Amino acid sequence: MNLKKPKFWDYKKPNIYAYCLLPIAYLLQILNFVKFKTNIKTKSFKIKTICIGNIYIGGTGKTSLSIKINEILKANNIKSCFIKKFYKDQIDEKKLLESRGKVFSSIKRINAINQAEDEKFNVAILDDGLQDQTLKCSMNFVCFNNINWKGNGFTIPAGPLRENIKNLKKYDHVFLNGNNDNLSNIKKEILIINPNINIHIGVYEPTNINKFDKNDQYLVFSGIGNHQTFVSMIKENGLNISKDIEFPDHYKYTNDDINQILNLANILNSKIITTEKDYLRLENNKTKKIDYIKSTLKIVDENKLVNTILDKYEVN
Repeated sequence: MNLKKPKFWDYKKPNIYAYCLLPIAYLLQILNFVKFKTNIKTKSFKIKTICIGNIYIGGTGKTSLSIKINEILKANNIKSCFIKKFYKDQIDEKKLLESRGKVFSSIKRINAINQAEDEKFNVAILDDGLQDQTLKCSMNFVCFNNINWKGNGFTIPAGPLRENIKNLKKYDHVFLNGNNDNLSNIKKEILIINPNINIHIGVYEPTNINKFDKNDQYLVFSGIGNHQTFVSMIKENGLNISKDIEFPDHYKYTNDDINQILNLANILNSKIITTEKDYLRLENNKTKKIDYIKSTLKIVDENKLVNTILDKYEVN
């Protein structure tokens, strides 16, 4: 889904547009509840399943955390894989996961998990799927980006939330990533909702920043869920940004888009950088004039996360 969020979704307080859409948001919540109660059969699996999902739509670091957890499991000799529901507009995320491990993909996540089970994997890591009511996972992580947090606090279409923020009371783990801004306030809000929830913190770190000259100017573009997190990471690592351009999440770039970026960079006398996911999405539009920053998710208390996964879901 090529989604560019309305700006009012991320206002700290709802505005008139949000309140006008609130009746529709309530209606959608009721319909989802009725659908779950009347039609959905939840399935458990023999294989251990870890769901990396979100309540805030887009840009919460699900894929990065999925990759990090896969690294933790592999380092402990646990055979793990990724589960990714097939979407035509999310091939970039699938390619990124495939560069890090085995991916099972299907229109229905249940089918992909069954394939992983048949191939004797010990753990299946679901990149997204928290709201998939056909699944009962062994473990769930709810991801947020601390820059946007819960936005205006309303559910779609009045706000950016897939489900009511109060539903955090039914989860055991929440993961906050981005930078260190506003963390204490967010933690307080979360713990009011669920005093027993485990809060994990992560920050993005570039792994190839040394290839970029800090004396140069850079035009930065991306089509990811949280463009500002990417821009913030670049600035914090000392690169000079002459211009940043935000496209909708999972945006499919055209020749005209790339030509406009190249022309603007030439006018600004700037080099061009984007994210690894966006670079994979360029396909036939790849050019030596566009480079990408490769990043990794650093867990602030990684031992806590490792012990959480290995102790509770140890695979024999």
